[in-house]
Amino acid sequence: MTLDTAAASKGTVDLPAHCEVLVVGAGPAGSACAQVLAQAGVQTLLVDAANFPRDKTCGDGLISDAHAAFERLGVHAQVMAQAHVIEFVRCVGPTGRHVDIAGTLAVLPRLKLDHILVRSAQRAGAQLVTPWRLQALLKDAAGRVSGGRFKRAGEVRDVQARHTVLATGASAQALAVSQMGDESAPSAFALRGYIQHTGMVDKIPHLEVVWHPRLKDGYGWIFPCGNGVFNVGVGYGTKSLRNGQIKNKKNLHAMLEDFAAVHSGAGELIKNGILEQPFKGAPLRASLRGSRWTAPGLLVTGEAAGSTYALTGEGIGKAMETGMHAAEALIMAHRQGAADDALHAFYTQSLEQLKPKYAFYEKANMANSYPWLVELVIRKATKSASLRQRLSQHLQEEVSTRPLTLGRVLRHLWA
Repeated sequence: MTLDTAAASKGTVDLPAHCEVLVVGAGPAGSACAQVLAQAGVQTLLVDAANFPRDKTCGDGLISDAHAAFERLGVHAQVMAQAHVIEFVRCVGPTGRHVDIAGTLAVLPRLKLDHILVRSAQRAGAQLVTPWRLQALLKDAAGRVSGGRFKRAGEVRDVQARHTVLATGASAQALAVSQMGDESAPSAFALRGYIQHTGMVDKIPHLEVVWHPRLKDGYGWIFPCGNGVFNVGVGYGTKSLRNGQIKNKKNLHAMLEDFAAVHSGAGELIKNGILEQPFKGAPLRASLRGSRWTAPGLLVTGEAAGSTYALTGEGIGKAMETGMHAAEALIMAHRQGAADDALHAFYTQSLEQLKPKYAFYEKANMANSYPWLVELVIRKATKSASLRQRLSQHLQEEVSTRPLTLGRVLRHLWA
């Protein structure tokens, strides 16, 4: 988990008063957006609340969509030089029965990944400024977003921008400040820590995801990061009441204890491994829901727009995709002098085209609430090479999915 801090990207200290495009948040979505904009010659200011490298609570898994985004950004070789390559994900049911699903997989802690991405944006010409936290969006006399107000310690600065991109992740505070979030609760909550245990390297060389009745509405995971370090965590999907309160609120630390009790690998790691970093929790926003995507002068992207997949909780690849879509819309507006309406239509259409993929994961997400259903799929898949191939194709995003009902999901898997 060490990183060359001599190459740390702290950005400049002072905020400029003006810019063409202001990107708030330098995670995967914001950095990808800023890089594409800068490469197109658009003056881009990238602002983050933390200096880099900085940690981010995440499972750290990289699936095929992330690899495709890395290729487009020109950082795939750099990412893979530091990532731990994995051949398959092992899905483990309540009885311990499992099935292995092949895919283009890797693990790289966000401490390293986000640093690679933000430095790539800087090399493309984006200006990184840290550590400044968004306090409010600025608006002109017509109510159009015209930049942001930021705070660092006791200092407050305003930045005027022609366009602003909100890429602040699942932060409820940022969505509240921007007034772009709805009243719904986060889609999920997760807890993860890094544990070193060299004795488990040969026993868990793959991604491992575990479903069990004691982990109802969610699952536990073990992702090897290399050098005997494992990302171990639990997460669950929320069920909201009409007033926005969470109906099935869980204690994540108790859920972690249950994971250790029902799964021998997790039990060994948690009991006898060395905890490198304390367990940290975080919210997730999935299925392109939870916020509005556009407002006059503003685009919302990444997990702030709900870019994470339901069921799996994977969001790195889709965050970068949505960030690049935001950049493409802004480049179009920049070159053609397009009005906000045309810009918003272009961006909205780009996100709408992703929805069938999200719909499949949303329907399949009920498996987290019914572990017996996972067991049923695993039992079937262990005997069916064609079903294993279909599951792999979904993981690789090689299957085109139309709008689905649960029955159609099950018929599709059993076809």
